[in-house]
Amino acid sequence: MPRAPLFSSPLLLGFEDIERLLERVSRNADGYPPYNIERIATKDGEPANLRIVLAVAGFDDNEIEVTVEDNELTVGGRQRDDAGRDYLHRGIAARQFQRKFVLADGMEVAGAELKDGLLSINLLRLEPARKIKRIPITTSG
Repeated sequence: MPRAPLFSSPLLLGFEDIERLLERVSRNADGYPPYNIERIATKDGEPANLRIVLAVAGFDDNEIEVTVEDNELTVGGRQRDDAGRDYLHRGIAARQFQRKFVLADGMEVAGAELKDGLLSINLLRLEPARKIKRIPITTSG
């Protein structure tokens, strides 16, 4: 049975992109690496900023890539296998990952820092300018 679109109401015009966005986010279900999202308090009247913290123990800064494209923040990592090591037991796998976060309009990445196995990505929430546009009405006849 086909699934009804989430935004099928005739009052929600042009929201097809949001539905595709929700489908894309739901496919990103892998739990690695674990992460936190923190709200960072700011001065009075300013919107709160956010911080994403990912647990990336064992990764160097040159093995992690943080990119933003079309309001999508992508964090990817790929560890290099050290062929010079002879493991008797290997419980810590050298694995790759890709984690995606969708950013709302007005969110900007302020920077990223890797410290003690935690990658912190700071996000700024910029207040969008409110726009009011008057639409002229023409008459025919």
